[in-house]
Amino acid sequence: QVQLVESGGGMMQPGDFLRLTCIAYQLNLEYYGVAWFRQAPGKEREGLFCIGRGGVEMPYRDVLRGRSSVSRDNVKNAAYLDMNALKPDDTAVYYCAVRHSSCPTEEKSDFDYWGRGTQVTVSS
Repeated sequence: QVQLVESGGGMMQPGDFLRLTCIAYQLNLEYYGVAWFRQAPGKEREGLFCIGRGGVEMPYRDVLRGRSSVSRDNVKNAAYLDMNALKPDDTAVYYCAVRHSSCPTEEKSDFDYWGRGTQVTVSS
């Protein structure tokens, strides 16, 4: 059974650095584009980035630009979202999702599999 498992979330303070990890099981991540989404309380789930098979980063929006990056390690079957200078507005559940072969649009139905998410709470 294919699973995507996010980890690395937790209680953070403003200004902290955070690395989120997405590990794939029963799926060869090498052949997939990997995207990161987040959903803040009371808001729609929004796309952040997608990283293609070759490692090319495609941002969906500018909200994290300049203080975040995405990467992947196909040997470990993992993808990462690094965020610097965390803000309270970054409080959300963060999800990874994959699409075979490419990075699609931000449309959620375009993705093949989703993780269950990891909660990130930024508060002083």
